[in-house]
Amino acid sequence: MFRAISTLGLAVIVVVSAWAWLGAPVAMPPSPLAAGEKLHCVSYAPFRNGQSPLDGGTVIPRAQIEEDLARLAKVTGCVRTYATELGLSMVPEIAAQHGLKVLQGLWLGSEPAKNAVEIETVVRLANEHRDTIRGVVVGNEVLLRGEMSDIDLADTIRKVKAQVPVPVTYADVWEYWLRHRSLAAAVDFVTIHILPYWEDFPVAAHDAGRHIDEIERKVAAVFPGKEILIGEAGWPSAGRMREGALPSPANQARVIHDLLELAKRDGYRVNVIEAFDQPWKRRLEGTVGGHWGLLDASSREPKFVLGEAVSNRPLWIWQAIGGVLMVLAVGASAHLAAHRRGAVIQVGWGGWAGLWVLAVSAGVFVPMAAEAAMLESLGPGGWVRNGALLAAAAAAAPLIAAALVFGRPLEGFGVVLDSQQRLLTDFWIKAPALLLAIVTVLAIQSALGLVFDARYKDFPFAALSAAVLPLAVLAVSGSRGPRLDGIAEIAAAAVLVGSAIFVSLNETFANWQAQWTCVLWLVLAATLLRARGARS
Repeated sequence: MFRAISTLGLAVIVVVSAWAWLGAPVAMPPSPLAAGEKLHCVSYAPFRNGQSPLDGGTVIPRAQIEEDLARLAKVTGCVRTYATELGLSMVPEIAAQHGLKVLQGLWLGSEPAKNAVEIETVVRLANEHRDTIRGVVVGNEVLLRGEMSDIDLADTIRKVKAQVPVPVTYADVWEYWLRHRSLAAAVDFVTIHILPYWEDFPVAAHDAGRHIDEIERKVAAVFPGKEILIGEAGWPSAGRMREGALPSPANQARVIHDLLELAKRDGYRVNVIEAFDQPWKRRLEGTVGGHWGLLDASSREPKFVLGEAVSNRPLWIWQAIGGVLMVLAVGASAHLAAHRRGAVIQVGWGGWAGLWVLAVSAGVFVPMAAEAAMLESLGPGGWVRNGALLAAAAAAAPLIAAALVFGRPLEGFGVVLDSQQRLLTDFWIKAPALLLAIVTVLAIQSALGLVFDARYKDFPFAALSAAVLPLAVLAVSGSRGPRLDGIAEIAAAAVLVGSAIFVSLNETFANWQAQWTCVLWLVLAATLLRARGARS
């Protein structure tokens, strides 16, 4: 009893301490904005959960835009739009009612008929709301998408410029301005996008401000005499790492702070991307695409306050409680196994050490995996995949705890795939083997995805940790029989090892999410090789 209480008590202490550390607020410098001072401008798209500009039938209600702009008027003096369709043509009129200026977007694409309608609408709005519309952005990243030539784009800009009473510009990633320098002659000012996270060589959050400053100066030197507007700059609050660039609430707050401090120090005009999270962007850019907003998509409330500490896990207390419940579940499973049918099975110190590892891994990683599943699941396929991985993660530690107490080995796939073995094998051998097969399939699916199409895919390190570590403990601690070759296990291990090597090098060692995931693939590969020939 003393060993059980000591093991579980220590596990609870470690789990609660880990969650307290994960949820601890990260200190921020004082706000660069004076009391009552607002942001220069923010990108505004009105789409909420279930709404998307990719769905042709979407029309945003006027009341929704009114509610959004009323909120934004408290934090900024200007909003930047990107188009006029789907109800966005109402923005200038409503913005004027709230004292907001508008940087009016004009969407250009590869369809001339749609472009003509957009141009006509923007020209009308610019003439009707000349006191509200601060400037017109003719096209957004058209060159980046390859939907127009620079010659056709320049002609379109001049056409619009001749019909509107406000300054005209074009917006694109800064490299495309340097590749198409002749465009500067067609615009009144140059609008560049600087997104350190999305750079070809991603920039970490602590260097983002310096990077933005360097790029602005570089572009300004190329276009002397032209005013430069940083038309998009910001940082995501959630999503996968890109090399050393980690999305998180604290990193988002710090990058925005550094950006505003830079703008105030050097007199830059900056439009922050973006006002509200846009869930629809996840269909194009994965989890990270939907989390660039300063305000949450659902609550419509700010994610942080400049100058105040920011927690990356504000609900950590609830997650710690969930972690303690997982520790208790592991303890209960081991206790029931040890006292099965009135008999008492003795567990040695090695077994208790294994149970402690199971309890801690479940207490830390299962709540983390649940958070990731809620955040990263998109569409039926995503929910099924992440739900299956979460279920395996939650079941792994309690299940393996019982198998560990019973002294069962970790068998290979044969005991669940071979009908004769399945009939003759103990449940406490079949269940871990089935878990091993499920986790292996899910791990290979994620591994191959990150090898062949990695840009927008997340790293499932939390769920894999909760699922793989218990299996590895059983593989090391469980009794073993004669070794027989298991072709499926060897092949799966080879895929995991190859994927781990490729992803580790491709993502670089600066990406700890990638490296952690790769280590788990290697641990699972070793577990498969150790388990492949065990017999009860």
